[in-house]
Amino acid sequence: MPAENPSADPVRFAYWVPNVSGGLVTSKIEQRTDWGYEYNRELAVLAENNGFDYALSQVRYMASYGAEFQHESTSFSLALLLATQRLKVIAAVHPGLWHPGVLAKLGATADHLSNGRFAVNVVSGWFKGEFTALGEPWLEHDERYRRSEEFIRALRQIWTEDHTELAGDFYRLRDFSLKPKPLNTVGRPHPEIFQGGNSTAARAMAGRVSDWYFSNGKDFDGVVEQLADVRASAAQVGRTAPKFGLNGFLIARDTEAEARETLREIVAHADREAVEGFGAAVKQAGQSAADGKGMWQDSSFEDLVQYNDGFRTGLIGTPEQIAERIVAYKRLGVDLLLLGFLHYHEEVEYFGRRVLPLVRELEAQLPDSEPESAPVHA
Repeated sequence: MPAENPSADPVRFAYWVPNVSGGLVTSKIEQRTDWGYEYNRELAVLAENNGFDYALSQVRYMASYGAEFQHESTSFSLALLLATQRLKVIAAVHPGLWHPGVLAKLGATADHLSNGRFAVNVVSGWFKGEFTALGEPWLEHDERYRRSEEFIRALRQIWTEDHTELAGDFYRLRDFSLKPKPLNTVGRPHPEIFQGGNSTAARAMAGRVSDWYFSNGKDFDGVVEQLADVRASAAQVGRTAPKFGLNGFLIARDTEAEARETLREIVAHADREAVEGFGAAVKQAGQSAADGKGMWQDSSFEDLVQYNDGFRTGLIGTPEQIAERIVAYKRLGVDLLLLGFLHYHEEVEYFGRRVLPLVRELEAQLPDSEPESAPVHA
């Protein structure tokens, strides 16, 4: 399948911050990963010294599906920003539980304290129980995305204009002024706004308002389909398409057999009750999309063991195999890989030492124009 012209910029890397207990797979296999601050502070420094540009602090507000303990995302993100020098940290937030004006104020302060490294990931929500437990209404799928779009429009306006006026369906702002504004630097007029979701509504919203679009794990064909939809949405409103981030769970080992055996053990030791409970919750949320094409609708049990379909991206094998696959995704238009690991400290260091140099070598060999077709096999 022909590839789009890839960005001239190198592919970037982010990692899921394990600020929620249970690691990045819902499995009872040993995971030498900890949700506490000291572990994560050391991990953030290790990551920025091993080629990572971003970290994403995930968010759960209450115990669920193997995640018994959770650190709040915005405060945890600020702590990691203050512990690092270059790493950009993305805090996940939910419209409906946050007001855009309050988040804008927090974000501006975090941006100044970190010298312009704060970012936000707007999560429309899949976990009904969190909203109902907090006494907040649970909107239907496409209404959640409509609220998120209004949230992003409000956030951007507050961050960039002196006086915000918004008479929306979800938020109302009257001559609201925020000072100080976040830092305004070349190519970055405000903190970057990320957004996730795989549904038709999510793709359309990303094209209209977001700086970055995060996809669940996908093979090559899935990436091509989503990129086409997001770009078409952006073109309809005359915007430059958002950059594209892809979720993946990376298992790099010295041999392919070792990597495949690790995957087999993760799935074999899956916490079946937690995986099935999570699957029921997210599929119910996604099925309420207008066209029934919400996130996780075609996810298998194995896919859901890594709760953002990270195995599907296929970053499993030797450093050489993984590097080749990463660059194939780049040739399709992927700008960033959002990665999870089993044993974070050891595997982030292994990635920086063994995988990343190969990625950069392969990128240097890419032609300046008329890129070759990327493989489309899984």
